[in-house]
Amino acid sequence: MKVFRNKRDLSFNELNYSFLEKFETYYLRKGNSLNGLAVYMRTIRAIYNKAIKQSIASLETYPFANYTIKSEPTKKRAISMDAIQKIVALKYEPENVLFRTRNIFLMSFYLMGAPYSDLAHLKVSNIIDGRVQYKRQKTGKFYDIKITENLSEIIDYYKTNKDKDDYLLPIIKRDSLDEQYRDIMSQRRLYNKQLRRIAKDAEIDEHLTSYVSRHSFASIANNMAVPVTAISEMLGHQKLTTTQTYLASLNKEIIDDYNAKIIGG
Repeated sequence: MKVFRNKRDLSFNELNYSFLEKFETYYLRKGNSLNGLAVYMRTIRAIYNKAIKQSIASLETYPFANYTIKSEPTKKRAISMDAIQKIVALKYEPENVLFRTRNIFLMSFYLMGAPYSDLAHLKVSNIIDGRVQYKRQKTGKFYDIKITENLSEIIDYYKTNKDKDDYLLPIIKRDSLDEQYRDIMSQRRLYNKQLRRIAKDAEIDEHLTSYVSRHSFASIANNMAVPVTAISEMLGHQKLTTTQTYLASLNKEIIDDYNAKIIGG
């Protein structure tokens, strides 16, 4: 986006349908993926929606009324529970940059696959009576999740010596919406790079990204025979078809068990 804009700031008045179309063409011509573009566009949309609520931008000029965010099916990105446990077992000192990377990955998994952007916006005030209560940045869906023992250890570390209005994690460091967007995007790029080192340390063959914890939560729930409707609710999806794209294929043992029950053998 910075290169496309020649490092110039972008006002909400300039963020119109024509701009989105031009950026889409520019982004895809560089050989980037359609799903990578979708990540950018969804983040921009979330910022614009927030700006409308704060009366910074006008609903009358909302650029996403006609622009459709496109995506395509992706390879399954889930890892097994055994792989998750390998990440849990990793021990880093707090001064090690991978300490935070590991914690964010596990927080996402423990919070029903919470997206990176939602974790970035969590504040100490979202921790209420042993629960994490917050609204998703993308959909506005309200979550009220019980803090389990393994999650509590991570949350307690980050909320120490912080006020209620402080962000829980050290991701967002500035105040304006566009600066917050930049903070999240730059920190997520760094996070994804560090996840490669996490995978190596945990001896995990799969490629780890910020999406893997979310997909893994869904896939593991699916393999535990949690109803897809419940998984969809936990992920905050409005359509079951969206949830299906998150679910890795059921493992062979479960398929064998189902088959045995069906054929009686």
